[in-house]
Amino acid sequence: MRRRLLALAAAVGLLATACGNPLEGGAEGGPAGEIIIGASDVGESLLLAQIYAGALRNAGADNVTVRPPVGGREVVVKALEDRSLSLVPEYSGNLLQYFDENSQATTPEEVHAELRRKLPEQFEVLEAAPAENSDEMVVRQELADQGIRTVSDLAPRCGELVFGGPGQWADRWQAKIKDIYGCGFKEIRTTDTGGPVTVEALRSDEVQVADLFSTSSTIRSNGFVTLEDDKDMFPAQNIVPLVAKGTLSEREVRALNAVSEVLTTEKLTDLNVEFTEQKRNPLDIAEDFLIENGLA
Repeated sequence: MRRRLLALAAAVGLLATACGNPLEGGAEGGPAGEIIIGASDVGESLLLAQIYAGALRNAGADNVTVRPPVGGREVVVKALEDRSLSLVPEYSGNLLQYFDENSQATTPEEVHAELRRKLPEQFEVLEAAPAENSDEMVVRQELADQGIRTVSDLAPRCGELVFGGPGQWADRWQAKIKDIYGCGFKEIRTTDTGGPVTVEALRSDEVQVADLFSTSSTIRSNGFVTLEDDKDMFPAQNIVPLVAKGTLSEREVRALNAVSEVLTTEKLTDLNVEFTEQKRNPLDIAEDFLIENGLA
């Protein structure tokens, strides 16, 4: 109960200060010792921020605030640079691409090691979770039943199939999927970024292949089939805390590493189901997760 009250008090404080600019530093950054956790404008990021906050409080941190979502990666990185944020949940592959757009690392181990080498000195990344939220090629069960279970299986059929995904997909992946798999789609159609437009297009057979994300609850609820990226076209996207260096104690770092140790893709998908489909409060979801995994 005490933890719940602390969390609710933090949430009230968050709302009271939300009208300020989280990028201005100074008083907005809080007094020395305050840990300010940010999130991108994605629901999963806010869930992870609340889990990190709860773990830090349970480890003895008594001045933890979760900011409202502040925007995309460019905004979050700037906020970490000026210390108006202390840490944010991130995705290893996309973060590496942000700092090194020419990186060819793909496996979780390669991506995490290279990320640590490429990060500017004012940042650090902690241990990565097994959980990933990566791009995935998804098809309906009917197509999968025709023997298509991997992207290599799909490749000979690409010329007769319409693909649906975010607007930047063609620029980023069209040449690569042709080079790696020999897959050239009949058409690449812009739907949305893993959202309801993409899901409905796949359900209605407007597109036969779609780009969704590995922790999306809609894959399971619609009976879609994820194709194995058997030649590692998509880089690993493990969940990892990105921290403004020097803002956390060793005990606090251990608390966040403990969260990463138990966070799997399956668990993260379940958390998203609770948030997006069951409409549960993120604070309650975070608290239950920490209790169930022995971190409370």
